[in-house]
Amino acid sequence: MPDLPRLMPTKAEAETFGGVTYHIDGELVPVLTVDVSRTSIYFEHHILLWKHSTIVIKLKQMQGALKRMMAGMQIFVTEASGPGMIAFSRDGAGHIVPIHLPQGRELEVREHQFLAATDAIDYSFTRLKGVANMLFGGTGFFIDKFHSHKGDGILWLHGYGNVFEKELAAGETIDVEPGGWLYKETTVRMDTIVDRITSGIFGASFNLVVNRFTGPGKIGIQSMYIHYATES
Repeated sequence: MPDLPRLMPTKAEAETFGGVTYHIDGELVPVLTVDVSRTSIYFEHHILLWKHSTIVIKLKQMQGALKRMMAGMQIFVTEASGPGMIAFSRDGAGHIVPIHLPQGRELEVREHQFLAATDAIDYSFTRLKGVANMLFGGTGFFIDKFHSHKGDGILWLHGYGNVFEKELAAGETIDVEPGGWLYKETTVRMDTIVDRITSGIFGASFNLVVNRFTGPGKIGIQSMYIHYATES
């Protein structure tokens, strides 16, 4: 029997990686607190909860600004540097997941669910075409991509509900509801599967759409998802 997806930790106390120490606490709406005394971080501007007055806030321009603007993506994020600590939360019940990325590692993330990242991590995106956009359950055509080019770094994501992780062996597959996946390693292949379900009653039928992920590699699954008003 294959292993079930495992619940990711919901708390962190003085966890350190890549020269950054952070804390995660809270139940329904968790809070991420990061010490930026040695390393700056960047984050979505609307998630700031509190900060020490010594923290300096400025805008950080994203790479490929023109390409991002043409795609309707954000071209700036907010950057914080110390000394001091800064805390974040999102307006929604969920689960903050820290992903430790050793230098040279890359992660693909469902759009709208980035929370914050250390300065060592580059943030880009890729556009999906055709039927592949179904993997978002209609919420868009983009996948966020994070790569630790400059050194070890941390990426923090916000998953709705709780977040579970499944590590797939080579060739192992799992089918996930299109709104249910949160992140995947680049070694995991992703396909959209559409099954036509037909009922003998009044000839009713409907499409069952799932995203099939094939290992090797890790995939994150969230137990709740949001359909955004800007659906395409």
